[in-house]
Amino acid sequence: MELQGKRIAVTGAFGALGAAVVQALIADGARVAGIDRAPAPTNDTGAKNFGGVDLADAQAAKTAIDAAARALGGLDGLVNIAGTFRWETLVDGSADTWDLLYRINLRTAVAASQAAIPHLVASGAGRIVNIGAAASAKAGAGMGAYAASKAGVARLTEALAEELKDRGVTVNAVLPSIIDTAANRADMPKSDFSRWVAPAQLAGVIAFLLSDAASVVTGALLPVMGRV
Repeated sequence: MELQGKRIAVTGAFGALGAAVVQALIADGARVAGIDRAPAPTNDTGAKNFGGVDLADAQAAKTAIDAAARALGGLDGLVNIAGTFRWETLVDGSADTWDLLYRINLRTAVAASQAAIPHLVASGAGRIVNIGAAASAKAGAGMGAYAASKAGVARLTEALAEELKDRGVTVNAVLPSIIDTAANRADMPKSDFSRWVAPAQLAGVIAFLLSDAASVVTGALLPVMGRV
């Protein structure tokens, strides 16, 4: 249990990946606070849950992160999972989609990280793990807005790692390909799902980056590609 006693906040915690990460962290011994725009689950997830939070709003993010820190007695880690996807060509699409994906995929990570930094510095061994995307390095047709927002996550990760490297906080990102979720299976029913990245597998990589074993890793953009 490499995360025994670690206090970790997870944004986007009520979605498919977020729920898998929360359960993996708890299984590894962490105490977890889940934060999401969606309503908090009614079942007992083992985490302290905060629903109805617009993480793109800086004040709302600070209020939620501070509440999570109070509930856990501090913060040692933050996992920025909150995000969404749209496939839309520029020719047939809307500039509003670019604003939407910037707000949900990048601004949420900016606001949550900014709110968490004082707590993570106080920890002495703080960790931030962002969810980027393999598409951030090379966008295909219809992927421009999504890839641009995730490229922003990559640059945020690199810049913040440099900013915090002398303050005891590491900042890294995982870059998954296609995550094996029910929604992705419905969208791509003829695909070979065995080639995709299972949420539990990605959660394992995230858990490592949160652990003391990864204390010398910062500013990394780690591809988690499966066999795509």
